[in-house]
Amino acid sequence: MSTFDLSTPVGEIVARYPSTSRIFDRAGVDFCCSGKRPLGEACQAKGLPADRLLAELEEELAAVSAEPDASLADAPLPALTRYIVERFHVPLREELPRLGRMAERVLEAHGRAHPEVVPELVRIFRAFRPELEEHMGKEEAELFPAIEALEAPAASAGARPSPIAEQVTALEGDHDGAGAALVRLRELTGGYVPPAGACNTFRALYDGLAHLETEMHLHVHLENSVLFPRAVARARELGVRELLESPRPGL
Repeated sequence: MSTFDLSTPVGEIVARYPSTSRIFDRAGVDFCCSGKRPLGEACQAKGLPADRLLAELEEELAAVSAEPDASLADAPLPALTRYIVERFHVPLREELPRLGRMAERVLEAHGRAHPEVVPELVRIFRAFRPELEEHMGKEEAELFPAIEALEAPAASAGARPSPIAEQVTALEGDHDGAGAALVRLRELTGGYVPPAGACNTFRALYDGLAHLETEMHLHVHLENSVLFPRAVARARELGVRELLESPRPGL
């Protein structure tokens, strides 16, 4: 029996049952940047029959024994940040240059034949890549160390936590921008369907961009719906503890 309904945020569903991400992807429901939206509201926005999608989700849970995957949702914060770097950041730093090279080759060879798609696709990717690389750098250099410090002994002893919430808000804004770029790429390419007679590089580019979209959905979801809320809650907990344990002036 499922433990969610139409009022449950889609991001929360995927956080507890990661395999449901495939169903949301097929339905075109954004579970990463819009992960706080209730399931029923998300269905309404997409014009989807809510009961049908709910039934698909329940079937998926039955197929995986309906057991929540707590390996990430309940992992220590330092383990979660390391997982994100190794699972997403490292592969992205290899894949983005590869996609960039293919995009430039496709522009040179097919830009004139497909002026309605290729030049705009390359323009979007040229902007998307450095922004994402800078974003990952900020996370690894600033936010992730601050999050990891929240579970260090010094934090438990009352050390002042870093302004996690402010950093998270800024990085979530980056996620929104990346999500918008991916939506535009999907629209522009007709769902990453290569044109008739497309060469192997053209097809490989579309396949790579489709895979990038899937990985980014999982990546952003894990940060927006799992890592960031837990980090902010932990920082607030430490802040309240510090306030309660600090001596009052004049006492």
